[in-house]
Amino acid sequence: MEKKKYNIGVEATLEVIGGKWKCVILCHLTYGKKRTSELKRLMPNITQKMLTQQLRELEDHGVINRIIYNQVPPKVEYELSDYGWSLQSILDSLCAWGEGHIEKVHGDKSEVLEESVLNE
Repeated sequence: MEKKKYNIGVEATLEVIGGKWKCVILCHLTYGKKRTSELKRLMPNITQKMLTQQLRELEDHGVINRIIYNQVPPKVEYELSDYGWSLQSILDSLCAWGEGHIEKVHGDKSEVLEESVLNE
């Protein structure tokens, strides 16, 4: 397989964490392991199919771990891998910028951000 060529490093970053949902998933995982159902509850506008697809892609890139517990009923959790934790400063910066943007555009961020996000 031919190695992909990038014109600038941010292209490689966006290939891994780009899109509408991946950074959101990663930000939630910075607070600890989550089951699929927990992520779905935290992200009510994502479809189950899209959540599953995004989790698989993040796992394929090595930024999250899928932990399967050998029990009945089966239990699966997701967590940031060591490699995924290397994204923490990027995620923190994106979150801080977004909160500042919300305040600039909307004034009071508590009127725009979901309570579950404010209390996470």
